[in-house]
Amino acid sequence: MANMRAARLVEFGKMVCEEIPLFEPEEGQVVVKNDMAAICGSDLHQVYFGTYNINFPAEPGWPGHEGVGEVIESRYEGLKAGDKVLTVPGAGFQRCFADYQTLPGHWCLKLPEYDGPVEDLLMAQQFGTTIYALRRGNFDFTGKTVAVLGQGSAGQFFAWQAKHLGAENVVVTDLSQARLAQSDVFGADIAVTGDADGQAVKEAVMDSTNGRGAHIVIEAVGRSETIRHAIDIARPGGNVVFFGLPEGSDDVPFNYMKFFMKQLQMYGVVGAQAEEDMSSFHKALDWIARRQIDVTQMVSHRLDLEDIDRAMLLAHERDEDALKVTLNFDS
Repeated sequence: MANMRAARLVEFGKMVCEEIPLFEPEEGQVVVKNDMAAICGSDLHQVYFGTYNINFPAEPGWPGHEGVGEVIESRYEGLKAGDKVLTVPGAGFQRCFADYQTLPGHWCLKLPEYDGPVEDLLMAQQFGTTIYALRRGNFDFTGKTVAVLGQGSAGQFFAWQAKHLGAENVVVTDLSQARLAQSDVFGADIAVTGDADGQAVKEAVMDSTNGRGAHIVIEAVGRSETIRHAIDIARPGGNVVFFGLPEGSDDVPFNYMKFFMKQLQMYGVVGAQAEEDMSSFHKALDWIARRQIDVTQMVSHRLDLEDIDRAMLLAHERDEDALKVTLNFDS
C-alpha cells in the first residue's frame, strides 16, 4: 500500500503534516491525486473552536473539503483514471488536506473546459454551497436591500448572487480591510468595517432603507454576536439566512421579542453535498468557467501542504491581508 502526506489535527489549533498509508477505494469510490485544496471558514471553526467532538489525533486530511485533482483509480461507473475533478466530500470523507483522497465518486464533478488556472475552478466548491443556500429560500431579490455579514469567500459569493439576481442595494460588513477592499468586485454597494455591537452595519442598512431594515440578511460568520446583529437589522417581514458554521454547541441568546414582533422568517442551511444531482456545484463551475463571475483575485496565499499549520493560522488571523488560502501538493 502506498504512503502519502496528510495534514492532521493533533490538538485544538495545532496541525502537523504526517506520512500515512493511502486509503484503498471501496466499490463506488475513487482515489483522487490532489492538485490543490482550499481552507474554508468552517475548517477554522473546527480546528480552533472545536465545533464538533474530536478524538485526537483527528482523521488524516480532515477537515478539508475543497479540492481539485485527478482521478488515479476508480471503482465508480461515472469516472475513470485521468478525469480532472472538483471534489465536494460530505461527512466522513472530508480529507482533502492530503496528497490523495479516497471518496465516493458521486462527490466528484468533472471539470469543464477552462483556459484559466485550476484554482479558479476550485472556488466552485464554496460557491456551490452558497448557491444551494439561497435556493432553499427561493427569494425574489429584485429591487431589494440585502445585508451580508462576513466577507470571506462565502460572504462574497452571497453578495455577488444578490446583485446578480437583481438586488438594488447590497450592504456588506467584515473586520478585514483586505476583504472589504475587494467587496465591490462581488457586488457590494456599501462596505462597512465591523464592530462589536453591530452599530456600523445597522446605521448603514437603516440609512439606505429609510429606517426599515434589510429585506434579506445573510449571516456568513457563525458567531453569536453576528447572529444577534442579523435579527437586529432585518426589516419587519424580512428573511434571515444562517450560513456560518456555529462556533460551538452552546445556546445563543437573542431577542425573541424582536424576532417575534418583526415576524421574521429564518432558516439555517448546511450540507449542500446532500443535493441529489449536485446541481448547485455544477452551476458554480459553469458560471466560473464561462467567466460570469470573476474569482481571479480571491486567492491571496498559496502554501505547501507541509506548511499546513501556518496556512491555517493565516486564514484564521487574517495576517498579511489573507483572503482565500490554498494548499498545493507539488512536493
